[in-house]
This record gives sequence, structure tokens and C-alpha cells, in this order.
Amino acid sequence: MYPLQNIQAFSDVFTSLSSAHADFAPFFYDNGPYIFNGNLALFSLSEDTAVGTHIYCLNGTDPEGQEVRYGLSFDPGSKEYFRVDPKSGNITLVEQLDREKQDSIDVLVSITDGRSQVVERVTVFVMDANDEKPEFQNMPAIIDVMETTESGSSIYNVEAVDKDTGSGGSITYFLQNPQSTLFAVDRHSGVLRIKSGEMLDYEKTKTHFVTVIVKDGGGNLNGKEQFMSSSATLTINVIDAQDTPPSFIGTPYFGYVYEISVPGSEIFTVLAKDGDVGNPNPVRYSFEDGDDGVFSINKTSGCITLLTLPIYLKREIFNIKVKASEVSPEGRLMDSGVTTAVIRVVDLNNNPPTFYGENGPQNMFELTMYEHPPEGEILRGLKITVNDSDQGANAKFNLRLLGPGRMLRVVPQTVLNEAQVTILVEDSAAMDYEKHHFLTYKLLAVEIDTPERFSATADIVIHLLDTNDNAPKFSSDYYIARIPENSPGGSNVVSVTAEDPDSGPWGDVKYSIYGSGADLFLIQPISGIIYTQPWASLDAEVRSKYNFYVKAEDTEGKYSLAEVFVTVLDLNDHPPAFNDNFLEKTMVIGAPVKIEAVDDDAEVPNNVIEYAIMKAEPDNNIFDIDADTGEIMLKSYIKSMAIIQNITKQRDCTWSLVVQARDRGQPSFSTTAVIKIDITEATQLSGGPLGSFLMHNRNSPLQILGMLAGVISLMVIVTVIISTATFMRNKKSNRVQPNRRVRRRPPNQLWNFRNPLKVPEAPGEKFRVDEEEPEPEVIVENVNYNNNVTDVVRQWPPPPCAPSLPPPLPKYMPGERQWAVPTVSATVAPKPRKKPNMNRQDTVNLALVSELKMRLEQKRMLKH
Repeated sequence: MYPLQNIQAFSDVFTSLSSAHADFAPFFYDNGPYIFNGNLALFSLSEDTAVGTHIYCLNGTDPEGQEVRYGLSFDPGSKEYFRVDPKSGNITLVEQLDREKQDSIDVLVSITDGRSQVVERVTVFVMDANDEKPEFQNMPAIIDVMETTESGSSIYNVEAVDKDTGSGGSITYFLQNPQSTLFAVDRHSGVLRIKSGEMLDYEKTKTHFVTVIVKDGGGNLNGKEQFMSSSATLTINVIDAQDTPPSFIGTPYFGYVYEISVPGSEIFTVLAKDGDVGNPNPVRYSFEDGDDGVFSINKTSGCITLLTLPIYLKREIFNIKVKASEVSPEGRLMDSGVTTAVIRVVDLNNNPPTFYGENGPQNMFELTMYEHPPEGEILRGLKITVNDSDQGANAKFNLRLLGPGRMLRVVPQTVLNEAQVTILVEDSAAMDYEKHHFLTYKLLAVEIDTPERFSATADIVIHLLDTNDNAPKFSSDYYIARIPENSPGGSNVVSVTAEDPDSGPWGDVKYSIYGSGADLFLIQPISGIIYTQPWASLDAEVRSKYNFYVKAEDTEGKYSLAEVFVTVLDLNDHPPAFNDNFLEKTMVIGAPVKIEAVDDDAEVPNNVIEYAIMKAEPDNNIFDIDADTGEIMLKSYIKSMAIIQNITKQRDCTWSLVVQARDRGQPSFSTTAVIKIDITEATQLSGGPLGSFLMHNRNSPLQILGMLAGVISLMVIVTVIISTATFMRNKKSNRVQPNRRVRRRPPNQLWNFRNPLKVPEAPGEKFRVDEEEPEPEVIVENVNYNNNVTDVVRQWPPPPCAPSLPPPLPKYMPGERQWAVPTVSATVAPKPRKKPNMNRQDTVNLALVSELKMRLEQKRMLKH
């Protein structure tokens, strides 16, 4: 590097010798540390800088102003970490830095103007980043620690190193799960100690695994705060010490002396081991108390033997205290442990349980009984005894009853030596003959406290007898049936089925029906077929729904019920009917007239009516009719009387129409009526708009009444408003008004005008012929005629409460009149005198009266 003073001196010399055209070398700008352009002197770079990062820019100049180029090189054998752009001088990092391997880099930077080159050696310092984890120096490791080591003692010193500098190189020690361990570590020194108040115990835990975590103080890495840590496991083996007495294995100890045992027989062997299992001492056995001199124990093996015959044993149970003592290597007795060995003198179990009947040992017992006995009842027909000839525990056994379900229970369940066996009914409902004709059980006797577990079995067979314990049950809770209304008497409706699972005559079922809707029906008692009464006539228009109950009953009166729903299907058996076969209507041009026919059928489409004009005179092409509503109207092009007169060439505007009403049933019925229509125009009355309104709505009296009611209401409202205003004015003026005499004006002369609502006498009246009104009868005649039916006679069914064997209906009733079938023609048939309207209820009442009269007459004839 060249100082600036020398460069200035050289510059002065070169200036004085400018005539000689001297060439001066280029030079770098020395901008000092912490500057990112210059000659790279004193530049430092963090080791976590990413490869490819632009880190510096070389910057220099040439005194003559020549273009300079930059270069960068390294010592031979050195790793090339940087690369420079010759023109711009930008330096880029091309190799990853690692301060822990190389903390400074020597670089040769150069600048040249093409003639002279200046080379300078600079040092780039690599700054530390927290990129290294702490490393253990002596972990993982395995150490041995005596179990007698005192609490708080140091047992190991953990060492770790972090290659980073600064806070990233400082380390702290921790333990994983410190609450669940017996150890603690010093955070700074790494010294591992036994916690205060804790002791090691070889007998509890022989090995401890302690995980030590070392963590640095944190530092910057890639622009973020980073903490690094490592962990390692220290295995601590606890060394056993002689501090635990011997302990017996397999306690408690029980042994038996049997009636056939001989002196010297081994009863059982006790076993004890030194509690210090890491370095155990041998064990010596002895009796402390309770042996009574009739038993002995081997000092080294612990085997207990009998010294005398069992008949000389004075007790049944011996509780012997057995002692196990440690023997030191020097042969002296040390710590000891004591346990109790129980020896029982018992009879030899050589007799199994045995079942006995009235005649000795027996393994099959049978009983016949009725089903569903009362719960808790004893099966007294079974006489069973069980016995075990052994003594004591050998004669104790359990009784169990194995079989279908939990219908029966055995008592007692535990027996000592001998007992009478009792079988009780536990579940009466399950003992069902329909499910089980017989029941098979196994009676099992099993010894309880014997090694042999001797057992015995006996078979119990119970034959069940049937009782009438079931009521008949229908296949369904309800039955739905449909029958056409024209079905003759005696027609089948529906078949019901009920079953009784009982046997014999108890399983026979008889059917019957009852209820308010059952009067028209009968049932076959055996087959369950429901059919109509022979005299029954079903009519969907009178009643279409019937429901009643059917009962299934066995021979002892047990029964069940089901409900029957019968729907009478409607048939098209009624033709449409007009109120009158000859109708007179007045039609105002622009307004329709309406005719209406009624069909007494109960359901659609049988009662849906279509209207059609069959014939019109004198002209057949000026009217239309709405097929659904029956509204008759003029063709749309007819706007005045003049058009009609022009069509017919007549001044008389009276038409005769033959209108047909046809239902949509199958087959379809129809009825015709003759309609006389007078056509007129809406004329302006002398009464002004009111008269015109009345004339226009003369066929709609409800609209006229509504208009009048509205006018009256308006007048009342106006009167109230005027009266209220007058009262308020007088009240504000606070003065008395003079009495006013009301002078009544003579009534004005009433207006005389022709009543537009009055219908002139119809020309058709001359065709009417008065006819005597016949007395109403049971047979209801239809005053309308049907062109498709030759004879339609409608008879009402008898009243609901009909007897089971009704008398035959009379074949002929006086006063009956057959219906006539008219033909359609242009002539007007004479109109009979109109009968009084009779609704359906009146007809039913007449039918009831006639029925009562008929019954009284029959009773009177029977008396005579």
C-alpha cells in the first residue's frame, strides 16, 4: 500500500515532468473499515453469509483517467472463497464460510490500467454466527455408584464445549424431567449430584438413566436469534450393599398331611433369598416356633418333612414360624427373615360326590308337569339326594343346574357332605309348551377346595303338558278392504286370519264381528271370510267408509281383536241432473248466462260434468258454452242486436237451446235440458246511471244489494260528519242558537218507470200443464232424464241397525213410477208441475218411517 503523502509527492513530480508524458500507476481508494467499497482492507464477513451474495465492491482510479480493471487472487493451495467482476469490481462469495475452520482469509487484490498494475494483500475476517451445537466431551457414559452414597454427594462431572464465540459459546446444563429423577446438575459447572433428601436403593432400581441437556446462550444465525442444544444419556448402575435381610419367595406357604402319609414324607419346601441380590450371601433355615417336634426342616434346602405317623398328630392345623438367616463369609449369622408355614392334616379325597334317588344311586330323573307353573314352586316330583363320603374340605362341593335359559334354580348351591336337592321354578313364562315339549337339564356337583376337583352329573328330564295359555293372534292389527258399490249381497269383502298356538281344541278359532259399522256385514266363523249381508246394498253416495272390529276367540273365551276398514268404491251410477228440464234465461249482450247440473256420484271423475250445446234454433252458430262452468255466451263478434237480427232476419230475439250435461265416468251418462234465452241490449233507463246499473245487473241481485248498502253507509257517514262539524262550531261560538222550526215540504211526485227486473210472462208458459203433486214415497225418483240409461231406480239402504236375518224386501211398492226416457228434438216438451225440493236427510227420514211402518205391519201379521 502507498501512503497518500507519497502519492501526492509523486503527483507533483509527474506534473513537473509532464512534458516527458510519464505513466502513473492506478491506485485503490482506502475507505477504512466498515465500508463496502475500496480495497477490501479490514473487511469482515459473517460465516452464515449465503453463497452467491454480493459482499463488496473494489473501488480505485487511474491518475491519467484510464479505465481500470480489477483482479482478485489467493495464495497457492488456498481455497478461493471470492470472485470479482473485472469491470465493476463487485466481489461475490462463492464458497461457504466456516469460522470454526478458518477465521481469516488472505486475499490479493489488484488494479490495472492496462500498463501498470498495483497488487495489495488484504485480510478478510470471518465473523462468528451461532451455527454450532454444544458438544459433550465425556458423554454418553456409564458409571457405578454405591447405593449407600450419601444424599447430596457429587457423582459425576459433565463436560461440554461450544465452538462458537460470545453468547453462542456459553453453555448451561439441565436435566430432562428433573422432577422424576433422584439427581440434580449444576447449571454452570455440570456437576451431577444426588438430590438432597434422596437415597439410592438397589432393591428398588438397579439402573438409572439420566438425560443431560446442554444449551448455548443463543446468537444470530441467518438474521434470526438461534439457540442450539444437545443431549446425552448418563447410565448410573447402583452397586448393591449388604443392607437387606433375606426374603421368602412364594409365600404364603400351605401344606397338607394326608391320612396315608408316612414318616419322612416331604410336605413342602420353603425358599428364601438374600435381599442384597447384587452380592448375595447364603441362607440357613430353621424353625422358631409351632412345629411341636413332629416336623423337621433342612437347613440348606428348606424342605419340611413329617417325623411321625398322622394318627399321632394332636392338631389339625399347624402354624410353624420358619426363619431364614444370612451367613457371612466368616460363617456367622447376620440379618434374618421370618414367615409362617401352615400345615393342615386332612382326610384323603378318594370319594367323589354321588346322586341318590329313592332306590339308591341314580343319574336320571324324570318329571311330567303342566307348563307355566308358579314362580318359586318346588318340583316335588323330583326326590334327589347328593352325598360325598369324604371329610372336611374334601366333602365340600357346589351344585349347578345346566340347561336352556334360567327357568329352574337348584337349592342349596353349596353342600358339605350331604343334602336334599330342591329344584325351584325361576322363570315361569319361559316354561312354554309351545316352545319346548320337554326340558333337559344336567345337575352338576363339583368339589370346591380339592386338587382333584371330583364331580358328578345327573340328567333331569321334564315333560311339559299343554294348557290354554294363548289367545288367538291376528296376522295383522288391522285389515283394509275395498268393494264396489254395485256388489250384490253376499259378496266377499276380506279374509282375516288368526292363529292360536295351543294344541287340541284350545287351538280352534271362531270369528265374529261387531261395532257400529258391522251391520251390513257377516263373517264365516271358521274361515274368517267377511262378506256383505244378503240384503245389503252399498252406496258410496250414502256412506263410503265402514269400520268395525273382528274378534278371534278360542273355546275358553280367550280372544284378540283386529280392526277392519272397508271402503265402498264409487261407481258412475248417477247421471247429471238439471234443476229443471226447461229453463228460461234472459241474456244481455256482452254478459253470459249460467246453467248448472248436479251429479250425485261421490268421487271424481264420476261427478265431474262437461257441458255442450247440442242444438240451437233458429240459428246454431251464435252461442258458445264453457264446458266446465256451463256459462253460455254469444260469439265474440256479436256486439249488438242489429248483428243478431241481420243473422236471423227476424226481429224476435228468442232462442231455444238443447244443452247436454255429461259426466266423465265410465260409462259416461248424460242429460239434456231445453234452455229458452231472450237476448236484449243494456238500455239506458230514465233513472240515469242507477237505472243502467240495475238493468245491467238484473240477474245478480247480490251486486244490487251491495251497491244499495254502500250508498246507505255513505249517507250515514256524511250525516255524522255534518252533525259533528255543526256541534263543534256552536261550542266554539259560545252562544245560544235560536230555535228553528222545521217546515216539512210536501212529498214530491214519485218517478214512474218500468221495472227492469220484472220478467214478462214467458211464451213457454202456455206449454205447462198442471199436475197433481204425488205424496212423497220411499222410492226417490229423479226428475231428470238420461239419454243413455233406460231405467234407473235408486233405493236407499235399510237403516243401520239391521237384524242378522232381515225379512225380504217387498218386490213392489204402490205409487212407484218408472222413469221416462225422452228424445231430443226441436219441440218443447210440456213441463210438469215442479215438485217441492227434498234433500237427502228428508228422504232418509221418509225411508226410516216407511221401514218402521213395515215392521209394525209384519208384527201385526205374525200376531194374527
